[in-house]
Amino acid sequence: MKNTKRHPTMTRSNQGQRGVVLLFALIALLVLMIGAVALVRSFNSTLVNTGNIAFKKDLQNQSERAAKRVFTALNTNGALSTPALRAASKLALNYSAKALESNDKGIPLALLTNTEFALVGVPANDIPSEDQSVTIRYVVDRLCTQVGDESVLDPSACVAASGAPKTDGSADDPRSTARGNAMPQQRQIIYRLTVRAKGPRSTEAYFQSTFAL
Repeated sequence: MKNTKRHPTMTRSNQGQRGVVLLFALIALLVLMIGAVALVRSFNSTLVNTGNIAFKKDLQNQSERAAKRVFTALNTNGALSTPALRAASKLALNYSAKALESNDKGIPLALLTNTEFALVGVPANDIPSEDQSVTIRYVVDRLCTQVGDESVLDPSACVAASGAPKTDGSADDPRSTARGNAMPQQRQIIYRLTVRAKGPRSTEAYFQSTFAL
């Protein structure tokens, strides 16, 4: 009786199919893993950006403390309340009667190094917030090319804005337009306040505003 050999054709075909299915399953698993990693990284980036925005907003709020101090000095009876008082730089007030040299981003060099700051202000004026590890440093400068009483300086020496004189709004006011006696617009010198807020992890943020009195 002869023995016949059976060729394992079907067996090899089944094995080949299972190999292809396994390959596609591995590819699908790899794609899912890449998608999951990308999703996690995107979520982490969103959290970091949200935290940075909140932190920057807090530093901006902290910088308002410097603005309050400066405007107090500029108000009536303040240390910088009159043109004569603002005619010369005052180291004790972080005030410069001349425009400070700035970098290409408009930030005064006095806020970038301690050496430059020593020429404009004093560290004792820094505003600390120990509970939040934030320190505020500021400088205020008059946008003029020379010192002196702004009321007698050459008009080209300072950056200025024009503004209408204040009136009480009544027709009896001699400056009122209702009486046809409107006075010429007054020339107002522009001042610049720049604040550096330094926080945890060596974070630094700069805020700047210009204003006229």
